Amino acid sequence: MIPALLTALLFAASAVCGHRTARQIGGVEANFWRITLATFFLAVWANTCGTGMAGAPGWFMLSGLFGIGLGDSAYFQALPRLGSRRTVLLCQCFTAPFAALIEWVWLGNKLNLPEILCIGIILIGVAIALAPDDHLPIAKRDWKIGIVATLFAALGGAFGAVIIRKGYAALTLAGVHPDAGTTGYQRMFGGILAPAIILLAVKWRSAHAQGPLLERQTLQITREKWGRIWPWVLANALAGQTLGVTCMQWALASTNAAVVSAVIAMTPLILLPVTRIVDGEKIGLRALVGALTAVGGVIGLTLSR
Repeated sequence: MIPALLTALLFAASAVCGHRTARQIGGVEANFWRITLATFFLAVWANTCGTGMAGAPGWFMLSGLFGIGLGDSAYFQALPRLGSRRTVLLCQCFTAPFAALIEWVWLGNKLNLPEILCIGIILIGVAIALAPDDHLPIAKRDWKIGIVATLFAALGGAFGAVIIRKGYAALTLAGVHPDAGTTGYQRMFGGILAPAIILLAVKWRSAHAQGPLLERQTLQITREKWGRIWPWVLANALAGQTLGVTCMQWALASTNAAVVSAVIAMTPLILLPVTRIVDGEKIGLRALVGALTAVGGVIGLTLSR
């Protein structure tokens, strides 16, 4: 449970940084650079202190394709439209039941009744805390695109988490036990291709839609933005896809994907005081009640295990 809670904390920090970068340079480019930097950081670890591509890299790379390559690409389309709190709320609350269903159908791992009840309490608490009536207004079109994007992100994240469980099962059978940073590197390596292709497609389309003058002006504006936001990009990569992914790999090595996903769903509650300072969003009585409810669910889930 401790690795899952650490993941939630790190993902909360990443969500704030990701929201800033996505609004400045777009979700596609922000996602690509955080994954690229995190892959570099984890590659350094895995190839110096870890075991590189040893073990069962195929499963972890496949997990990266679904969870990072496809899921996170959709996640970064929702961030600038729905904001960090809503995006994290919807993604995490959809991911937990999707992961439970997929792991049950594919791997045959079932949750017991206390676990199901506690997961339900966590998700209810999160939903109560982040109900949208006191949040920033969102255009109808952004709502539709954001909801669809969060559904894709949740499905990708759920498949990715369950595939990690499959990968660890393969490692157990092989008698190999690489560290979480190494398996995290293998996962990031599999996740970097899809964001790279998407970014190239977006850049190619943009270059053909603009004339040479507009293209030079856009490049100048982009350089100025990068001068302001590169610390946010670096922090996003370190918090989310480097340390956060490592902690999630650590958690999934011994815990069901649905349980880990439910604990990580605490991420938006950790965001409450941060978004109050950064975005000026209100924190009302309902948010506090929801937060306490979700924390109670986590305590119950810990005791039930």
